[in-house]
Amino acid sequence: MGSVTLNPQIANADPNPNNVNTKTPYRIYIGYDPKEDVAYEVCRYSILKRSSIPVEIIPIKQSELREKKYYWRERGKLESTEFSFTRFLTPFLAGYEGWAMFVDCDFLYLGDIKELFDLTDDKYAVMCVQHDYTPKETTKMDGAVQTVYPRKNWSSMVLYNCGHPKNKVLSTEVVNKESGAFLHRFMWLEDDEIGSVPFVWNFLVGHNQVVKDDPNTYPKAIHYTLGGPWFEAWKDCESGDLWLKELEECKEVQKEKDQKVE
Repeated sequence: MGSVTLNPQIANADPNPNNVNTKTPYRIYIGYDPKEDVAYEVCRYSILKRSSIPVEIIPIKQSELREKKYYWRERGKLESTEFSFTRFLTPFLAGYEGWAMFVDCDFLYLGDIKELFDLTDDKYAVMCVQHDYTPKETTKMDGAVQTVYPRKNWSSMVLYNCGHPKNKVLSTEVVNKESGAFLHRFMWLEDDEIGSVPFVWNFLVGHNQVVKDDPNTYPKAIHYTLGGPWFEAWKDCESGDLWLKELEECKEVQKEKDQKVE
């Protein structure tokens, strides 16, 4: 997809510049939408800050995919973000090799991403948190229509076994023509080809709950699925203070880096 273009105010805010490792980096594709640029930056920063393994983070930008002729479908009225469908190009973009992760930009990582990749099992084509989730709200984010469908939010964070034969179904042609139901419900797969990971890696704000004194319920990745504090209407949302703190830290790290360059 070419070089990664980031917001110059907090770009390249890598908190672990000395974390050198010769292993091939794990590829993490983050859904990017211009109206949520700051959410992408904070998500990226939160992963890098806590990762003990080398990772390569690539934003999935619809404009770049259209320029490369990888994506050409018209945007539907129910698509709340620019990556509603482009997310399913992850195996294609990864060359149908190895494991890669896709995640929405409205995540805040609190755990080491190594722990998540350690869960990968080659017998599965994909692995994700298998939520049983029916939102009560009719709108989300900045007024986008809230849709309800089976396997809601499963596709918001997915570990793709890109070399699995079944994932070759996800060609550019299929991603550009198939229905939302086919893609978001993983209908190119059998049920036993979909692996499960603990819900703490896709902890839905307003849905999942922490149980006192039970570490297995402590979130490792918070998902502001209804809307995060980068939107005015959601600035006081649950766990919003954690995201705002991460934003300030991200800005400060970039500021210090810019001063060193000068």
